[in-house]
Amino acid sequence: MSITDLDRMFHPESVAVIGANEREGSIGAALIKNLIAGGYTGKIYPVNPRYQTICNLPAFPSVSAPEVPADLAVVATPIDTAPRIIRECGTAGVGGVALISTGGRETGEKGRAPVADIRAAAHASGIRVIGPDCTGIVCNRAKLNASFASRMPLPGKTAFISQSGSIYSAILDLSIREKVGFSYFVSLGSMADVDFGDAIDYLGGDARVGSIVIYMEALNRFRNFMSAARSVARVKPIVVMKAGRTQAGAVAASAHSGAVPGEDAVYDAAFRRAGIIRVKTFEELFDCAELLAKRPRPTRTGLAIITNAGGPGVMAVDALSDYGVEPVTFSPETIRRLDAVLPPCRSRTNPADLLANASPERYGQVVRICLDAPEVDGVLVILTPNAISQATEVARHLTQTLDGRPHPLFTSWMGGPEVEPGRAIFNQAGIPTFDTPERAVRAFMDLYRYTRRIEMIQEIPPALPRLRFDPAAARVVVRAGLERQNGLLTAAEARTLLTAYGIPVSRTIATTTEDEALKATCDIGFPASLKRLCPDPESDLSGAFRRVTVNGLPQTPPEKPNGVAVGPMFREPAYELALAARRDPNFGPIILFGMGGIPGEVVDDRAIALPPLNRLLARRLMEGTRVWRLLQGDRHTPPANLEKLEEILIRLSQLVTDFAEIEGLSLNPLRITADGFCATDVRVTVRPARVPSPMHLVISPYPNRHEAHIVTRDGEKLFIRPIRPEDAPLMVRMFEKLSPRSVYYRFFAPIRSLRHEMLARFTQIDYDRETALVAIREEAGEEMLGVGRVITERNGKNGEFAVLIADACQGMGIGAELLSRCLSIAQEQGLEKVWGLVLPENRNMLALGRKLGFTVRPDPDSGDYMLSISFTSPSPATS
Repeated sequence: MSITDLDRMFHPESVAVIGANEREGSIGAALIKNLIAGGYTGKIYPVNPRYQTICNLPAFPSVSAPEVPADLAVVATPIDTAPRIIRECGTAGVGGVALISTGGRETGEKGRAPVADIRAAAHASGIRVIGPDCTGIVCNRAKLNASFASRMPLPGKTAFISQSGSIYSAILDLSIREKVGFSYFVSLGSMADVDFGDAIDYLGGDARVGSIVIYMEALNRFRNFMSAARSVARVKPIVVMKAGRTQAGAVAASAHSGAVPGEDAVYDAAFRRAGIIRVKTFEELFDCAELLAKRPRPTRTGLAIITNAGGPGVMAVDALSDYGVEPVTFSPETIRRLDAVLPPCRSRTNPADLLANASPERYGQVVRICLDAPEVDGVLVILTPNAISQATEVARHLTQTLDGRPHPLFTSWMGGPEVEPGRAIFNQAGIPTFDTPERAVRAFMDLYRYTRRIEMIQEIPPALPRLRFDPAAARVVVRAGLERQNGLLTAAEARTLLTAYGIPVSRTIATTTEDEALKATCDIGFPASLKRLCPDPESDLSGAFRRVTVNGLPQTPPEKPNGVAVGPMFREPAYELALAARRDPNFGPIILFGMGGIPGEVVDDRAIALPPLNRLLARRLMEGTRVWRLLQGDRHTPPANLEKLEEILIRLSQLVTDFAEIEGLSLNPLRITADGFCATDVRVTVRPARVPSPMHLVISPYPNRHEAHIVTRDGEKLFIRPIRPEDAPLMVRMFEKLSPRSVYYRFFAPIRSLRHEMLARFTQIDYDRETALVAIREEAGEEMLGVGRVITERNGKNGEFAVLIADACQGMGIGAELLSRCLSIAQEQGLEKVWGLVLPENRNMLALGRKLGFTVRPDPDSGDYMLSISFTSPSPATS
């Protein structure tokens, strides 16, 4: 179902409250009163057959009554009545349902059945449902308080999504005290239908939402969440407090939400990949929300600290150091200006100590100097009360001086009642204020981390030579493993599997006699290692695989004469790494990288990433470990071949992408020697997969099934394939050769260059949400000749197309080839309609549209032509 259906829920023209009453202390009474008190101007329909009127409003026996044309139904009846009510709402044409009804998943198995019934009823009725076990929803612009929270939030551009009703209420209450504005409050409850991904998608598409803050206990529909978060976080900050970081906390969160707890480190990896900022505490969550609502985001870490006492300044510096950051160094010009207004008996460094007798005027002068300094990206102003400080007057003077202009300034008024009036002044003026310097610094760095994370997400990955794989050979091995009860591949099978994907594994030869072992040793070369073959995983694997001899065969138990595997003996590797992959129950396959061998067992050094990987993501995975510093080399050891290591990680990522059946895979150690890389111990386990590849991933991988080689009508051989992030340089080179006319036809504006953000947007796509195919000429290096794309709209039913062809290649049929293939993929993905606007003078595109079956009509709003094609019914081309 579409997220556009949520519009009728958050901006309803009418609301039905099912279970409304006038009983003091009941949820049904609170809902009616909150709708009225919030200033909602639409129609309110109390629904309860026991009443004639409720709160002076006519009551109705059923939502099906013809007098009740509701866009939103808020349900406060027992949960076992919810499925029937949802079906009734669907029949009555209600837009959506908010289920306040309690008793869902957190009650255990007893509560799971009603949630499943609610989900089934929602899908059968084609109606969106929020809840059950939710507090309700609030939309400030619609003056809608369809919740049992007693107050409306102040207006603002931050949206809040919560899985907990108590956190929902606490944040709302704090926001009013701190004068923090919100556009939406959304309580999801047990998420029988609408989940985090849906809410992020909807709120991210609202221009009145500038940022999204989330309290989360567990996820469902993980791929939907990742797709939505990766799309929205590029343009709007998403801050998440994920509860259940510890094992005990995860169990508690599971008991509350009813969801299966997941490994916290995997959530961390997922949030990083999506560009989400994760905070650890309620305090940090609210602080981040306050800064997002009140301040522009810092692009650098140049923080100036202004204080009237030395101690708090040192606290702020220490807090910065926790992030590996130092206070900004003032330029000579800034120092000269500060010297003119500050006493000579002071330190001329940052923090700027104004001394205990600092007047409001001195504070104002120094703040203005720092805000004007080009090296400064943020200003933290600290005040501690003393006998001569004027906390309230300083606050008032600063707010008057700044006069409401946007500025990266925030404050820490330390103390109790004496500084409280100053904090109130800052809150009223929209200036964030914190009770300690550490909280202020942490909030500043959280926002900087978001800016930096978005820069990293939009970074263009370097290209990698096209990698070759042999999935057919790998599939034979996987099928053999699936036939065994334990799913464990033999050493030879594991080597065949990895070799099929180009992952270097030491050569081994299986032998059953001493003569065979000697022959194999001569073939491989001396010195050699001999490892006991033991396919039974319940036996002593460590003993079977790690007993080494150079004089003869190890003694094998007479009841299991399985033989030995003969392989090369490696001497003194420079480093030993550990690479692994395993199937996470929530996020699908994950890649692990870290220190290997014996040191890796002692030092917990690992980083986690979600496939698919490219070179940039592989490098960041390595950078997240301690062994990364060793890989740089030193005076005695040369650096490792990092590009080759990136390639190995990408190959491993592709292997687990192609085979959902891989449950666990370990290469430990992966040895780095002067000759390169080689895995000496490999273990692979396979199990039947619940879903086929690539649906087992939470991030849509590169769809290589859409690759094809074609020959144009002019005999040109081209490679048609989906666009990749690495294609950015190819797109730039194609754009630079375009005529101004071609640019104008495509972008409807005279664009001279592709900004970095545009380039990232065009090449780093979500294959679940967008289809983009490129035509590549492969002779003498790759050259991009054209791009066709279909972008899915928020409703999930329609898509907008665009085509761009190099000037020299127009008229060769490349545009028709690209667009027709994009339309086929769009239809395969379930889209019902594809459309696009075309300028009247772009006659080639109009002709192409007619050729492909588009309906062509003048657009009355723009004066351009609207081209559309429906996949549900024939669309004859018309003029």
